[in-house]
Amino acid sequence: MNESTEAINHEQRPRFSMVIPAYNEQAYIPRLLDSVERARDCYIRGASAIEVIVADNASTDSTPDIARERGCRVVRVDKRVIAASRNGGAAAARGEILCFIDADSQIHPETFNEIDRALRTGKVIAGATGVRLERWSLGLAMTYAVMMPMALALRIDAGVVFCRREDFERVGGYNEGRLFAEDVQFLWELRKLGRKRSQRLTRVTSAKAIASTRKFDKHGEWHYFTQMPRLAILALKSSTAATDFAKKYWYEDNR
Repeated sequence: MNESTEAINHEQRPRFSMVIPAYNEQAYIPRLLDSVERARDCYIRGASAIEVIVADNASTDSTPDIARERGCRVVRVDKRVIAASRNGGAAAARGEILCFIDADSQIHPETFNEIDRALRTGKVIAGATGVRLERWSLGLAMTYAVMMPMALALRIDAGVVFCRREDFERVGGYNEGRLFAEDVQFLWELRKLGRKRSQRLTRVTSAKAIASTRKFDKHGEWHYFTQMPRLAILALKSSTAATDFAKKYWYEDNR
């Protein structure tokens, strides 16, 4: 490969790769892609600097067809673990910065500008945008209030999770042995890596994503206060029981 070819390839490489793990998300992914398109249009370097990858986690509905029609790259990932879906999307990504967002979410128009700004300081290894909920109730507000102290203390949050490609590879990506909390472990590993360089995790709350409340719609407004303690107890007693719970709650949802 000559120098001119290398220069062209480098120039064509996107700044961002937005990875969307998706399993049977035909009802939700169009609104997410609408929000991603708005954010791409707002990006200071132009929409072409952002590629969108849908990691199709063995969907049986029209999710991959919708994604292709919208111009996304679709990567098939057969292992039904969300960590594997995220890793599969990342493996196909070409961008310098990897971003991950759940398919039932929506992102802020300034997402890519704000993430770019945070990483360019040189003080940040990775982070997340945080979220606001698509609707509110007393139960949802209490759940949010209980979860926020950990996010504030550790800077480990939800929403659009982002890091540089090389750092994703250094920590080994998401742990595919975990059915849940793999996102927390991922950011924790990046946090440890950042400490070696005097870099930190950050919360880019100026560009919060909108999180779906469909789990609350299905299981009830207060279910976190009953279901999550139950999961913690099961995990202490039996890893098999905790796995069964996780499969039912996160992976066997009818949609």
